[in-house]
Amino acid sequence: MCINTHQARLLANTEADFESAKDLLATRLTAGHGEILVRIGALPLLQKLFSREDIDSAHGWGGVERTQEEVRFFKNSLQRVAEEIGGKAALLSDIAGAHPRAYFLVRLPPPDASSTAEVRCAIVGNVDSGKSTTLGVLTRGGLDDGRGLARVALFRHKHEIETGRTSSVGMEILGFDTESRPVLPDTSSSKDPEALRREKLSWEEISVRSAKIVTFIVDLAGHERYLKTTLYGLTSGAPSCVVLMVGANAGIIGMSKEHLAISLALSVPICVCITKIDMTPGNKLEETVKQVDKILRSPGCRKTPVYIDSTELAVAASQAFAKEKIAPIFQISNVTGQGLNHLRMFLNLLPSSEDDTEKFDATKPLEFSVTEVWSVPYVGTVVNGIVNSGSVKTGDAILLGPDANGQYLPTVVKSMQRKRADVLGAEAGQTVALALKRTRRAAVRKGMIIIHKTDTPPRAIRRFEGQVLILYHNTTMQPNYQAMLHCGAVRQTVRILSIDHPQGLLRTGDRATVQFEFISRPEFVKKGMKLLFREGKTKGLGVITNVL
Repeated sequence: MCINTHQARLLANTEADFESAKDLLATRLTAGHGEILVRIGALPLLQKLFSREDIDSAHGWGGVERTQEEVRFFKNSLQRVAEEIGGKAALLSDIAGAHPRAYFLVRLPPPDASSTAEVRCAIVGNVDSGKSTTLGVLTRGGLDDGRGLARVALFRHKHEIETGRTSSVGMEILGFDTESRPVLPDTSSSKDPEALRREKLSWEEISVRSAKIVTFIVDLAGHERYLKTTLYGLTSGAPSCVVLMVGANAGIIGMSKEHLAISLALSVPICVCITKIDMTPGNKLEETVKQVDKILRSPGCRKTPVYIDSTELAVAASQAFAKEKIAPIFQISNVTGQGLNHLRMFLNLLPSSEDDTEKFDATKPLEFSVTEVWSVPYVGTVVNGIVNSGSVKTGDAILLGPDANGQYLPTVVKSMQRKRADVLGAEAGQTVALALKRTRRAAVRKGMIIIHKTDTPPRAIRRFEGQVLILYHNTTMQPNYQAMLHCGAVRQTVRILSIDHPQGLLRTGDRATVQFEFISRPEFVKKGMKLLFREGKTKGLGVITNVL
């Protein structure tokens, strides 16, 4: 966000201009949900910046040229203004040369845990691509030793510790404070695996100390047998960003292509992390980079690769990521730390998930998707999920459903937690856990929704119509064909009732309007929702065009 008015007033060096700048900054921070990006100096064209040319010699600069002295004076003034309104102005990048310029992030501390901005990122990639190690390094702070030290703290099950491979979908969080520093445990430099597993920051501590939280949907397992786990994480978690991990020594192989196709089908912005660059020969790394570049530019992806090797590029890519068809590429080493600061900077500056007004609307009635269910001792049944629209608060009378008969169960929100910190309310776009009053665990399942109590709850759907594209099938799909359907938090087997196609059947590459029927029970689905169906590997994708 360029604020030329701020530049002029803060550089004027008068008390009246200073007060006026303070009022303007407070207004912008309110509109920006507590954080804004401020730039001073000339602005290079994005195409030039992303093309890896010599920027200082390029033409077509925008903005107002400033001297190095003006940039330095602006920094001091901005930091003073930010502190007087209760925030911090962190210097992200200060660039000298022919066109002096600087980037700042002004951020206010959230009033409570319910107001903390959140970015949801899904981590995908093939087996041994470095997903768990990268997450361990990002969230724990210490570097890897080349033998799996960093990922030890992420393992949840005995078989994961024994095999060194993850198989479960969970959550890991990385917090950033008001000065854009990552919130990390004191044991980040420890080399003791048990200390790393035992002495990590709790989610409550991270929530209290953070002004922004990046939630990683982990670990969307790389093995083919766990594809259903990956699909559920991508469809139900509503990520704002997919991070595709690619081992520099292997390239895009196996399930990586499947994960990339799913992310594109769901229209989720994608960035790529090429890992293990410290142990990969130069010629093999170059080969992997060319392969990634070729796949991203292919007709199926239509993305412009942007290689992030500077802080300025990381800042620019974070702002253009969701709007432009770019795919940032980070080359990182979890052993030497190369490239990790650029990745952290990029994640820190991504717009929060709740700011996506196309997905989430706070003005509509409450709709909460249940993605996880637990039974907690002395608390009762607890559901976790995403507020798709509206808002919910403690004490609200709600309806939970649909059940096997398409009915809704009345209950009350007893208490709420966000990132394991107690909160009183949540709004559209936020993930939150609700404790339900007098509700049996057996009566709740993933895929249900929660709405405010009403005499006319939404109808549970048994049959619906969708426009689909068949990605891959080795024979033909005909009426009565069955597959597992993923649609938001809904995961259930469906049967094809009819196919609107000249041949009456479907093969790889075909498009058609298809009528589906849920086999086990009715579900809540809506027109416009994206769907994926599979039998083994992903078979098809589409969008619901009508409910019957």
